[in-house]
Amino acid sequence: MMIPASNNEITIVEQPDNTFQLHRDRNVVFGFVDDIEAMKQAIYLILSIERYKHVILPWSYGIELEDLFGMPHSWVIPEVKRRIEEALLQDRRVKAVNNFSFETEKRKLLVTFRVNTIFGDIDAEKEVRF
Repeated sequence: MMIPASNNEITIVEQPDNTFQLHRDRNVVFGFVDDIEAMKQAIYLILSIERYKHVILPWSYGIELEDLFGMPHSWVIPEVKRRIEEALLQDRRVKAVNNFSFETEKRKLLVTFRVNTIFGDIDAEKEVRF
């Protein structure tokens, strides 16, 4: 038996990045954001959610930071860099993460970096306690 040939082409259409707007200062969600503002919000959420902790989220979403508590500075700094890159590059809109800078104060690490996205570059930061 032969399978009939088909000339039907499949077209993939990207959906807009329109999402609900999170107002962190007032702890409410209302309105919508898209493009670069949606991307800033996505970066914040990805880096604020511990990976593997929430059954409703896919295992590829979030970042692993809890196991860094009590570890030495010399190990934490390169590991945080790697984990931030890994977490953000899961998002199809992120092209690269670079320009990392680290400031330590006792058991706290402030990481600043640049996220290259399809919408443009975003400067971001993450504070990690270890």
